[in-house]
Amino acid sequence: MEKEYFISGYCRTTDQSRTICAEFADGKLIGVDCSYPDCPYTDRCTIAGQISRAESNPDRF
Repeated sequence: MEKEYFISGYCRTTDQSRTICAEFADGKLIGVDCSYPDCPYTDRCTIAGQISRAESNPDRF
C-alpha cells in the first residue's frame, strides 16, 4: 500500500519555505520531490529530518 506525506519547512537550497511530497510503499521511501538525501543541506534541513523520521517509522509519522 502506498502512502503520501506532505511535509512543510524551510528549504536552504531554494531559500524559501516548501511543501514536499514523500511517497512510501511497504514502509520504504519510493519518491520525494526534493534532492533528499543528496542535498548538501540534508544534515541541517527540517524537511529532511521529517523525511528521515518517516523512513524509520512510516506508520507512525
